[in-house]
Amino acid sequence: MIVQMKKYATEKEIKKLVDFLTERGFSVKDISSEEIKMFGVVGDTMNLNVSHIEAFEGVYKVHKIQKTYRLASRDYKKEDTIIKVKEGLTIGGGSFQIIAGPCAVEDKETMIEIAENLRDNNVKMIRGGVFKPRTSPYSFQGLGIAGLKMLKEVADKYNLVVVTEVISPEQVDLIKDYVDIYQVGTRNMQNYPLLKVLGAQKKPVIIKRGMSATIEEWLLSAEYVLEGGNPNVILCERGIRTFERYTRNTLDITAVLAVKELSHLPVMVDPSHASGKYEMIEKLSLASLVVGADGIMVEIHPHPEKAYSDGAQSLKLHKFNSLVKEVNRLKKVL
Repeated sequence: MIVQMKKYATEKEIKKLVDFLTERGFSVKDISSEEIKMFGVVGDTMNLNVSHIEAFEGVYKVHKIQKTYRLASRDYKKEDTIIKVKEGLTIGGGSFQIIAGPCAVEDKETMIEIAENLRDNNVKMIRGGVFKPRTSPYSFQGLGIAGLKMLKEVADKYNLVVVTEVISPEQVDLIKDYVDIYQVGTRNMQNYPLLKVLGAQKKPVIIKRGMSATIEEWLLSAEYVLEGGNPNVILCERGIRTFERYTRNTLDITAVLAVKELSHLPVMVDPSHASGKYEMIEKLSLASLVVGADGIMVEIHPHPEKAYSDGAQSLKLHKFNSLVKEVNRLKKVL
């Protein structure tokens, strides 16, 4: 931490601040120049409140150097985290995985048709929402536990991994026997009670970026899960809210590169929610692969025009087949 004093700070004001810091075990190094009075604060400053320091008389500005997302940082762990989902299936470290399925679980026949398609494409993870946090209270809210049991039954039949969204702390224990990967949606990225409960689990957790969240805020959400003891965190960029309305959101493809630089955690991309348009999904998926994402999460449906939700951003199965072929072709040349 660097503390910059005001130009005319008094010796008394400086001593009061230095005494405060040294009493708490920090070393204070004078790094002043002729023009600027500055101090370096050496030690674990993670829990030092910047606004508290700036409240001292004579302090002009405080600059934190130590990253607030300590456990998620590359400074903490240099090598990429590779998450073992099950035997022979990992996320991170150079693999590019695909998670696919409908926005919401609707009926068994649809789920079987989708599962068969995933099996035929050698895609190992099926997604499907059963608890749907919707903007409108009149929108389809999901089938709940009945839908989750249906999803689990179909996944087991076709040897697929279940990915589904959890929206409250109470649901974590309720659904643990049916889910392989917990998904935290954009609206719950900063649901800290939920993140704390997920930190006590061992199963992988996908954290989607909040629609207006900075990269630092996103990584701090991951920090809650990591700090709780669960190292199996996957980040998912799903587009952020901007002034542009042509697409559903704006895919921040630079976030993949930023997270790879700042953090050791795997990062995936959700081109479906990013664009809201099925015709954009294939190209955005390929772009995600090129910039180094660890996978994609896409919405697919046999009959998108009949889907209970998000039909416009769901790929028909034959278009999904094409996407998988293009991804596999591109992987061979990268």
